[in-house]
Amino acid sequence: MHHQPNSQINLFDPRQCYKYLTTMTTYFSTRSSNEPISFEAAVMKGLAPDGGLYIPTSIPKLPSDFLTKWADLSFAELAFEILSLYIPESEISRTDLKELVTRSYSTFRSDEVTPVVELSKEKQLYLLELFHGPTYAFKDVALQFVGNLFEYFLTRKNVGKEGTDRDTLTVVGATSGDTGSAAIYGLRGKKDVSVFILYPTGRVSPIQEDQMTTVSDANVHTISVAGTFDDCQDIVKQVFGDAEFNAKHHVGAVNSINWARILAQITYYFHSFFQVQKKFGTSSAIKYSVPTGNFGDILAGFYARRMGLPIQELTIATNSNDILDRFLKTGSYSKSDGASAEVHATLSPAMDILVSSNFERFLWYVARENVASSDAEAGATLNKWMQSLKTDGVITVDAKVLGAAKSEFSSERVSDEQTLETIKDVFTNISKGYILDPHSSVGVTAALRKLEGTDSVYIALSTAHPAKFSDAVDQALKGLEGYNFERDVLPQEFKDFANKDKKKLFSKADVKEVESIIEEELAKEKKQ
Repeated sequence: MHHQPNSQINLFDPRQCYKYLTTMTTYFSTRSSNEPISFEAAVMKGLAPDGGLYIPTSIPKLPSDFLTKWADLSFAELAFEILSLYIPESEISRTDLKELVTRSYSTFRSDEVTPVVELSKEKQLYLLELFHGPTYAFKDVALQFVGNLFEYFLTRKNVGKEGTDRDTLTVVGATSGDTGSAAIYGLRGKKDVSVFILYPTGRVSPIQEDQMTTVSDANVHTISVAGTFDDCQDIVKQVFGDAEFNAKHHVGAVNSINWARILAQITYYFHSFFQVQKKFGTSSAIKYSVPTGNFGDILAGFYARRMGLPIQELTIATNSNDILDRFLKTGSYSKSDGASAEVHATLSPAMDILVSSNFERFLWYVARENVASSDAEAGATLNKWMQSLKTDGVITVDAKVLGAAKSEFSSERVSDEQTLETIKDVFTNISKGYILDPHSSVGVTAALRKLEGTDSVYIALSTAHPAKFSDAVDQALKGLEGYNFERDVLPQEFKDFANKDKKKLFSKADVKEVESIIEEELAKEKKQ
């Protein structure tokens, strides 16, 4: 697969190719929104030089007959159609794109990739199972594709190059649990790619830590950081902001700040929409409840709806780290909940996040449509808001902007007690014997609340396999008739972790220490 884009144009230099790029799907930063760059540049850079996130210069519209034409497509076929709208053929040929998509989703345990199950016919509640990939979490859906995409672009750039002339990528990411293992499994063994994953010491589940630290590939490195997920995420952003380090090591992003992550997740909204209609004969308007931490998962739903998928409602389901729920209720996007500006440790740790990075992408659209008269002005407005968040810990918007946000999303806050209650209620009553993980329980709890007194149809997103969160599941179900975690929940793959060697590095929450570790490990890789 060595299809070359227009070889006369350097797609990484917007000054060279401005006219060329304005005729195709391109990307710009949320904070400047001026010169567009290519899909390849947006994916390989990850974070914009001004600290912003890349978004498409326009959201493509769907074919007028997509509701009938796409209804019977497989997951991979749907992914190909959707990705084709965002990735110009001049960058990736359709033959190559089809091969990338097929390879990415051949690693899933379910033929449907992301199957929908019926939790309650009476309540019209369905569950979108997103945990059938290699690491048993929803992030595999994007990261299996992103890993292949990185490799594709590097292979193309390195044709005929040897040794130090070869282009390389140093992927640096932060994880609250699932991103790390999904990134590692997506990138392990990939040529010319090294991956460094930072995670907060003692704040991921033992299974999640085992998944990351038992991968022995030489290009994989895990760093346990003494701090919170937000500390890890801040360090990653500082690494990206270090121009000298970046130039030397070609740093790339794998967190959901990378546009390709969001793009790949759009597919399962379409796939689940068609599945519910086909498998269960539902013709009612469909709503989604999405367990939300960094806002990437539900943002993909926002793009699906903006493209034209008739989603009636998108519900943000948060745990007690509820910055998004508070914003939609008050118009104040504040790190502090009134008592403190700190991350609360909960039973759904992948959502234990103080600031939702991807919310910035949504705020750009709100600014563009309600405050600004041009893309550039929207970028300037967004930049001002993000500076306010950085210096004052808060963004405050007016009633018009808040109203626009509320027209796109509703929200529900779910406590640990309610999370456990729903796991138990689903297992014993709603869908006998079905076991939810705590994050999925947050989504289901929100959906159940929204369903009360309505005839709506809700699809709740199930983001992880229950085996990854044994403490919460045991807390909810231990002692109940028919429940046996070891026998019924724990995959053999997880049982085998106990016999595997583990490798991990340790660091203080300090960017210079992390950069020093990265340089040491890269030097060791070169000697191997």
